[in-house]
Amino acid sequence: MTSTDRGAAVPRSAMPGPADITRTVLDNGLVVLVRENHAAPVVVVDGYLPSGAIYESAEQAGLASFVANMVTRGSAHYDFDQFNEAVEGVGASLSVNADDHTTAFGATSLSEDFPALLGVLADALRRPTFPAEHVNRVRGQKLVYIQERDEDTAQVAMQNFYATLYPNHPYGRATGGYSDTIRAIQRQDLADFHARTYTPNGAILVVTGDVQTAPALDLVHTQFDDWQGPKLDAGIPPATPLDGIHREARLLHDKIQADIVLGCPAVARPHPDFYAVRVANTILGRFGMMGRLGERVREQQGLAYYAYSSQDAGPQAGVWLAAAGVNPANVGQAVAGILAEFVRLGQEPVPAAELADSQAYLTGVLPLTLETNEGVASTLLNMEYYGLGLDYLLRYNDLITSVTAADVQRVAQRYLRPDAYALVIAGPAEPPAAGTPA
Repeated sequence: MTSTDRGAAVPRSAMPGPADITRTVLDNGLVVLVRENHAAPVVVVDGYLPSGAIYESAEQAGLASFVANMVTRGSAHYDFDQFNEAVEGVGASLSVNADDHTTAFGATSLSEDFPALLGVLADALRRPTFPAEHVNRVRGQKLVYIQERDEDTAQVAMQNFYATLYPNHPYGRATGGYSDTIRAIQRQDLADFHARTYTPNGAILVVTGDVQTAPALDLVHTQFDDWQGPKLDAGIPPATPLDGIHREARLLHDKIQADIVLGCPAVARPHPDFYAVRVANTILGRFGMMGRLGERVREQQGLAYYAYSSQDAGPQAGVWLAAAGVNPANVGQAVAGILAEFVRLGQEPVPAAELADSQAYLTGVLPLTLETNEGVASTLLNMEYYGLGLDYLLRYNDLITSVTAADVQRVAQRYLRPDAYALVIAGPAEPPAAGTPA
């Protein structure tokens, strides 16, 4: 038995919603969403497994990512060459990647190749063989990536920002691991992690495009019905609240640019303040030429090659940050400018026109995202993951336009605290002391 919620068909031009999204839960806990779109003969599969870096130890940082990179290197029915022929030979694509909480998988093919590609995907996720020669090959590739990452000022600043904000916590570790941890991981570690965390219980699979719903569900049942696994319990320790200002410098002597990341703990995706923070973040550093940060730090002051802000809202925690790339001589001024915009957003009500423009931008981007099957699949996946409901897209505009200037000011005051933030600067010289808001 499975439980299925299905509505009546609606015109293709309508926003995806309960009327044209079919949601099915398999007995093993796998949630399946299907939405038909026959505009082009293409099918997209998108999904999450509840397996991520939170299930690895600090000593094995990068293990989840290593496993995700390996599952397409050989499985019970496809060796590496057979896998590539089955996917690339028909012009399809298939990828698997791990993050903190999930392992994301995706596949795209012509509709006629969808049944075969779904079989390849199922075999990779369920029955990888971790061939020894590819373990060493992928290890070498990861070590090269880590070496390049650790020489990139922007990546060094961002990674060390999270390490500063979340010390001794899974969120503070690099999901790609470190040279010493990747060298230490053995083939059996990969197989054990897969056996322990790759489970359909709590997983999500989305199918969009040129399919008929009932046959698509039959294919999913065929490939995944007999897959069994436990319900995982991450047991993540709570992050310690940020106390005071934490400032770190990472020296990369042969560089000519310094990169700055400055930010504060904010809200998780399910938090009621999420939409107010999203609108406020758009005003701060996203809209137009990267919002107020771009206008002040880059355009008016000429201090930065780029400047923007970002809202990172996960299932259990969130971050609100600003980033900029600058001439090393301008670090102090740029930091002061960023902090000044943090303070201004909380002290001064945002003008009505600026608020309306940012809201129009956020509501206007969504229809563009939904013009492709990839965009629809990704959106439906996150709707299910965060429990937003099948009617979320029908409610989205109201969620954004209901944010007031007072809401923007309130969340800026609450989360963008000039007395409690993490600041990391990566560049060629020890930066001067950070300035204070102008």
